[in-house]
Amino acid sequence: MFQMLTNASVQLVNRYLPSPFVFSIVLTLIAFLGGVLLTGQDVLTMAGHWGGGLWSLHSFAMQMALVLVTGYAFANAPIIQRFLDSLASKVTSPTTAIVISTLVGLAGSWINWGFGLVVGAIFAKSLARKVPNVDYPLLVAAAYSGFVIWHGGFSGSIPLTLSTGGDNLQTLSGGVLTEAIPLSQTIFAPYNLIILAALIVVLPIVNRMMHPKNPTTVDPALIKIEAYVAPETNTPAQKLDDSRVVAIILLLLALMYYINYFSTNGFNLGLDIVIGLFLFIGLMAHGTLERYYRAVKSGIGGIAGIVLLFPFYGGIMGIMTGANADGVSISSEVTEFFVNNATADSFPVFAFLSAGLVNIFVPSGGGQFAVQGPVMMPAGLALNVSPSVTAMAIAWGDAWTNMIQPFWALPLLGIAGLDARAIMGYCLIILAVSGAIITGGFWLLV
Repeated sequence: MFQMLTNASVQLVNRYLPSPFVFSIVLTLIAFLGGVLLTGQDVLTMAGHWGGGLWSLHSFAMQMALVLVTGYAFANAPIIQRFLDSLASKVTSPTTAIVISTLVGLAGSWINWGFGLVVGAIFAKSLARKVPNVDYPLLVAAAYSGFVIWHGGFSGSIPLTLSTGGDNLQTLSGGVLTEAIPLSQTIFAPYNLIILAALIVVLPIVNRMMHPKNPTTVDPALIKIEAYVAPETNTPAQKLDDSRVVAIILLLLALMYYINYFSTNGFNLGLDIVIGLFLFIGLMAHGTLERYYRAVKSGIGGIAGIVLLFPFYGGIMGIMTGANADGVSISSEVTEFFVNNATADSFPVFAFLSAGLVNIFVPSGGGQFAVQGPVMMPAGLALNVSPSVTAMAIAWGDAWTNMIQPFWALPLLGIAGLDARAIMGYCLIILAVSGAIITGGFWLLV
């Protein structure tokens, strides 16, 4: 039964799921047509709203790109790889390997989503080299399943955007928020911690149960991780490039900055602070500026989707919020729909499920908030739902359907040497289980 479901899901995805770039254009056209029909504005006016929004998310896109590359570079530090190899050498059972792979993916994604994706793939390869008869596609899927919690963790773009504040937050929230919301109301809120705990307990068990009787194994020689080879230091310039002294001076400067920041602001984590922490922790793990630069350079390919797609997310945001002479926009119409059809109890679930649907078209937490924030935040406020709850419902919806949207799996799959088709059947089961847990959390706990 499970294999039939797996095969059916793979065939469905392969047949009907276009690329993320094509998805963003399809959603643009749907929003454009909806704007014309719902607001009565002509096509030239709507094109003006679209063009006005195209370049509105430059700073946000840069922040998202840096979250990914700094997490990637840290995960590729030699000290991290040695730790993962040591941990993998203690595992002997295939099912235990699946459980441990899940837990490492969960822990990594909770710390930083870019780090979680890369460390999960590296650890899956380490396990596959050391544990005979473990199903390699499931091992990689188990590592990727940890990504479902990323938006409830330290690098969640939506809660960190809320805690950063500023004009960008006011724009993304449809004018609802003018002051920052602390992490105590989002990442560290009791309902969020309970959802996290439930997933951490349940997902390893579910993944373990999915291990097939006839596993698909991989030749360890095919997944060997190439060690870093330092360049020869024959010139003063090369010696300076690979100097630990220069790195230490930079790290001391960063340390003084963070001591001053936290002593002045307390434990207030915004996007820029988290990015900076991972940048300098990654540099410390690599030891020299040259080695860290090479690690970042190797991860740059992962930001291609962010660089290309974020302007179109901004354009969709412009279409959604572009109002006619009477102040009617798609955002205001959708807000009115939710106000009329949802209650304070059901709205967080509505927000979560709708965010899961939108994420299939907009596979980015930051881009998703740009599209949904101006719509859902005012609707939630009109129903007396806390803006922090609405924002976290959107955040969890974004993370949830990443299990069947392969956009963010691409860096992990590239490292693991697999195609998305190899893990999609397992991910569909993870989607169903995690969706039930998160829905129950927002229905019962908020």
